[in-house]
Amino acid sequence: MISSFTWGTVNGAPGPLGRPGCSDCELAHDMNNSANCEQDQRSEPAPASPRRFIVEGTPEADAVDQDFALVMNASLAKNEYPAAELEAARSAQHTALSSQFCTRDVWEKYKDVVSSGPGRWTLARAINTGTRYPASIVGCHAGDGASYDDFKDFFHPVIRAYHKGFDMETAKHVSDMDPAKIGTELTESAKSKIVSTRIRVARNLALFPLNPGGSAETRRAVCDLMERVFATIDPQSHLAGDMFRHTSMSAEQRQRLIDDHLLFRGGDKMQAASGHHEHWPEGRGVFLNRARTFVTWLNEGDHLRIISMEPGSDVSGVFARLAEGVRLIEDGVRRETGADAAFMTHPVLGSLACCPSNIGTGLRGSVHMLLPRLLSSSGFDAIDHMCRERQCQARGSSGERSAVADRLDVSNWRRIGRPEYELVTDMIQCVNFLAEQEDKLSEPKN
Repeated sequence: MISSFTWGTVNGAPGPLGRPGCSDCELAHDMNNSANCEQDQRSEPAPASPRRFIVEGTPEADAVDQDFALVMNASLAKNEYPAAELEAARSAQHTALSSQFCTRDVWEKYKDVVSSGPGRWTLARAINTGTRYPASIVGCHAGDGASYDDFKDFFHPVIRAYHKGFDMETAKHVSDMDPAKIGTELTESAKSKIVSTRIRVARNLALFPLNPGGSAETRRAVCDLMERVFATIDPQSHLAGDMFRHTSMSAEQRQRLIDDHLLFRGGDKMQAASGHHEHWPEGRGVFLNRARTFVTWLNEGDHLRIISMEPGSDVSGVFARLAEGVRLIEDGVRRETGADAAFMTHPVLGSLACCPSNIGTGLRGSVHMLLPRLLSSSGFDAIDHMCRERQCQARGSSGERSAVADRLDVSNWRRIGRPEYELVTDMIQCVNFLAEQEDKLSEPKN
C-alpha cells in the first residue's frame, strides 16, 4: 500500500501517526542544558507536510523500480520493532552494523524520537536499509546532521565499529588537505602500473537536510545554489566549466557523459532504501571543468561529491586540484548564502554525510592498477586482504561490488581520525607494496 501521514505526538513526544517519519549540530550547552533544550525542541509539532511511502510486500512495491523508489520494511512502516528480520540478520554470516546495534533497548529508547534537525529523522527510517538488506555493510543512514547525536546510542556504536581506532570520547577529527604534507612518493614501478588516479570527497551543505531526509524541493534548491556558485568561477580558471542537470540535458549530452563515465545514474537498491534516490531525477546534476579533470556530482547521495581525476599517476597533482576545488566551492557557498559555515560539520566527527562510513574526511583516494600476475597467482580476495592490512581496500574495476576486469581499484579505507593528506599517503604506500609484489612474480626463479 501507499500511505501518507502527518506528524503528531506519541506518548507525549513528537512522533509519526501511522508510520515513521522521513525526511548542524554544534553542542554548546552542558549536558543538562543540552538535554532540556533537545526535549523542548522535540515537544514542538513538526511541519504538517504529508510524505508518502510504499510498504514492502504489497502490489505497489512490486510495481515500482526498487532500485530508485523508497520502500519501507512492513514493521518499520508501522513504527514497530522488526524483531524477526533483525534476529535473522544477526544469525547470518554477515550482518549489517545497523542490525547489530539496533537492539530492542535502543529501539524502545528512540522509537518515538524525531531528530531536532530539518530532516525530522526517525530511527525507523535510519535502519530501513539494513533491515531490508542485511548484506549491506553499514545499513543505516542519517537524515540530518543532528541525527548523529539525537540517536547517539545507536549511531555512535555503529561509528566505533566501522571506524576502528577512532575513539569519540578522546579524539577529535581534524581536516588538512595540504598536498605538500603527503609523506610518500610513488615508486617508478608503481607509476608504470597505474592507469588513472581519482580522489573525491563527500560534502553536504549546512543549510539543508541530508538527502535521505530531504525532498524534491531541497534537492532542487541545492542544485540552484550550486549553479550560482559555479557561475562565479573565473572563466580563465582551469576549474571553470559547465553544469548539466539530469532533467534538462540533451540526449547527446547524456550519452557523451555516459561514454566518458562521468554521469551517475542512481539505481542501487540498498541506497534507494535509505531515500537516496527519491524524486529521481529531480535536483540531480553534474558540473565538469573543460578538461574533465574536476567534477562535482550534485545529489547523487550526499549533496556534493567533489572529484579530481586524470589519466596517469600524478597523485599529488590530483589531490592539489581537489583541495583547490573544495576551497572554491566553500568560499562560493558562503558568498552566495551569507552563512558562516558552508558545509555540514560536527565538532568531533568532522564532515557529516548520509552514511556513517563517509564521515570525517569523506575522502576516497584511488588508482586503477594493472596487476595481472598478482591477480592470477593470489586472486582478488588475497589482494584485498593485503590492502586491508595497510588501511586500504581493493575493489572491482567499477567500484564497490563490481567485477574485476583488467584492472583493480585500490583506495584508502580510513575516513576519520586522520587528515586527508595522511589518507592519500595510506593509498600511496599500499600501491607501492602491491607493485613490489607484482614485480617479484616476474623475477626469474632460481
